[in-house]
Amino acid sequence: MTLDRFRPVADRLLGPWVTLAQRLGLSPDGVSVVAFGAAVAAGGAFAVAEPTFYVAGAILVFLNGWLDLVDGALARREGIASDGGDFLDHVLDRYADIVVIAGFTVGVDAYALGFLAVTGVLMTSYLGTQIQAVGIGREYGGLVGRADRLALMGVVGVIAAVSAGPIVVGLTVVELLLALLAIVGHLTALQRFRGAWADL
Repeated sequence: MTLDRFRPVADRLLGPWVTLAQRLGLSPDGVSVVAFGAAVAAGGAFAVAEPTFYVAGAILVFLNGWLDLVDGALARREGIASDGGDFLDHVLDRYADIVVIAGFTVGVDAYALGFLAVTGVLMTSYLGTQIQAVGIGREYGGLVGRADRLALMGVVGVIAAVSAGPIVVGLTVVELLLALLAIVGHLTALQRFRGAWADL
């Protein structure tokens, strides 16, 4: 269930956005910073936990994900892709994950679930980069990748705007999202670990 396999499709739609970034004088690193700003704003909106803010948060999450593609496409068009830019992008992505999950967590006052969700997400990402660090190659596979997480967060933001009460086993849609991120995040990390260990 990973949306990362659709990156080639998304790449074909990025042209106008890359052109706009160039016209605005943004560097790839600048786009990464703007994307992170969208994530911070999304986290703040989700923390408010009111319908209008949930919708705004959803839009901002989708914007964060799209701009996360734009920065790389811009770097490739301008021929300035670099290890430094890749490093900055990864760091900001991890902080973006943290702040959005924290926003959801604060909004529903579910700190235990939030802790498990954020550790699951961070371990998934850590395993991906650690696998690359030991020379196997970057790993995007698994049950849920970053694109999937962002899509789920955006959809849940919209659903939460119209459904505030419990929907399954006494949990709200946001709490279900946090539980899913916790379970699937750790399972994805273990899946990546198992695959990499077999290749070592």
